[in-house]
Amino acid sequence: MEGWRGWDDYARFYDWENARTMGRRDVTFWQRLASQTAGPVLELGCGTGRVAVPVARAGAHVVGIDRSASMLDRARRRRRRARLDGSLRLVRGDVRHLPFPGACFGLVAAPYGILQSLLDDATLDAALASAHRVLRKGGTLGIDLVSDLVAWGEYDRRVKLEGRAGRGETRITLIESVRQDRPRGLTLFDQEFVERRGRVSTSHRFSLAFRTVSVEGMAARLERHGFRVSAVLGDYEGGPWDPRADVWLILAARP
Repeated sequence: MEGWRGWDDYARFYDWENARTMGRRDVTFWQRLASQTAGPVLELGCGTGRVAVPVARAGAHVVGIDRSASMLDRARRRRRRARLDGSLRLVRGDVRHLPFPGACFGLVAAPYGILQSLLDDATLDAALASAHRVLRKGGTLGIDLVSDLVAWGEYDRRVKLEGRAGRGETRITLIESVRQDRPRGLTLFDQEFVERRGRVSTSHRFSLAFRTVSVEGMAARLERHGFRVSAVLGDYEGGPWDPRADVWLILAARP
């Protein structure tokens, strides 16, 4: 199992779902962090540009990298609408092997659980080592972890979301199942998006997998890769972390 599978299929529904779940509640955090950074920003797993575009719009020079061509196609359209061709570069690539010179970014951002789609130690270690290589001395790696996925209850074919797509007549229903592979610390989401327009109905099915990584475990791993953990936060306003927090944020510096 590889964590990148399913994301090409998810691309057409990603913004629709996230507008109803995550929305923009983390965007100001990343804008603020970028404004405190000397040098360009790299976003790992930039997807459709949900974070990269508003960070660039706020004045940062941003490079977004993603493995999914479908996600990047949508990010390019969003970039074009925002007229950010000069301040946002989009690259297709693998976060384990970042195709950039060493020490060229002041901030490497890993929003909204992107590192949890790396499903084994070797893959995660490769991504952290690559991030360390491209980060300038004194720069920051910011990681947003989805809290305690492995504790989520399993369920089968539950209607999770319904609503219109844009301003059109298409309605979308998300039917979701959750499975746990507890020995491997994996949570698997089997998703079916049903599009209805009039009497015509189309179904799109795919699976996404994420790995639970504890704050303590990630902090120890960062230290082994040469980072120094500078803050662990429990919300996007900078509040303190505890294990019950809905948000798990780690900031680490390259000394």
